[in-house]
Amino acid sequence: MKVAGVAYRSVWVSPDDGWPVHIFDQTKLPWSLDILRLTTPDQVAHAIRSMQVRGAPLIGAVAAYGLCLGLRDDASTETMERDAAMLAETRPTAINLRWALDRMLTRLRNTVPSARVDAAYAEAGDIADEDAAQNEAIGRHGLPLILEKAAKGHVNVLTHCNAGWLATVDWGTALAPIYMAHDAGIDIHVWVDETRPRNQGAALTAWELGSHGVKHTVIADNAGGHLMQHGKVDLIIVGTDRVTRTGDVANKIGTYLKALAARDNDVPFWVALPSSTIDWTVADGLTEIPIEERPAAEVTDITGRMADGTIATVRVAAAGSPGANPAFDVTPARLVTGLITERGRCEASAEGLVGLFPEQRT
Repeated sequence: MKVAGVAYRSVWVSPDDGWPVHIFDQTKLPWSLDILRLTTPDQVAHAIRSMQVRGAPLIGAVAAYGLCLGLRDDASTETMERDAAMLAETRPTAINLRWALDRMLTRLRNTVPSARVDAAYAEAGDIADEDAAQNEAIGRHGLPLILEKAAKGHVNVLTHCNAGWLATVDWGTALAPIYMAHDAGIDIHVWVDETRPRNQGAALTAWELGSHGVKHTVIADNAGGHLMQHGKVDLIIVGTDRVTRTGDVANKIGTYLKALAARDNDVPFWVALPSSTIDWTVADGLTEIPIEERPAAEVTDITGRMADGTIATVRVAAAGSPGANPAFDVTPARLVTGLITERGRCEASAEGLVGLFPEQRT
């Protein structure tokens, strides 16, 4: 995708010396576009934990490169396994993180230590390239859903959190078909949930869409149901951090409420994901997916730009009041119209998923 006419991916290896890893500091967006240079696994772990880098597919790719950085200093099996375990613990809900690390370890455990650095960079590069290609395919498979609604001349899509190219290596999941529709000349407008408490919608999705020229409006999270009741939402597309083999969906907190409102108002509710987000070992999302509890300050405090241009964090809750911060919720498969993957669309069910991924039937 492009920012001010310049094409970027969300993670890349330095073209100058071929080993440091670069990411955008997403905690600084939308106020500034800061690039971080990562040189150690500990720096990668901090970037993931602090959400300088976030989004299920992207943190998997960045963690893969984190292993590469550690192997440069010590290619022993002991250190490699320790770094992988440390990186895996940074975010508990998104399955892509462990998927990417497991894939890296499968390759590296079967590689002699002297060849591990080159093998690691090659495998991490493949993970990044495949993610970009998968998200482009998700866009192609999701585009017809928008084209169907475009028959009336104008399409309003609602999305929650950030599932664009900042959350992936490129294109995004939920936003990929939106970008393709915009580029195809469709008159499309996006309702952008602010996505409290971290405001990834207002800060990241709005910035992404604006940078690409897509019409959009930021709304309070609680406004979605009202807009649906008044016919101002044609369809909803969200991303996800983990999908069970039965079609339950874990995504940013507040997604479940959107799905309930969508069901009550007959608004299609679609979830876009690469296959690396499917957890084939889990059947019941409500009981088996761990929900990350993040710091209460994300709820009680908020960061923004002041009138004088400075960036400040202020408290919005009453002094002394505690905060609770579950970062994700689970939307049962029965509330999901369907899933959009790199292999096509399917219903949110065990049969729907194995229809696209028959190799997982057993």
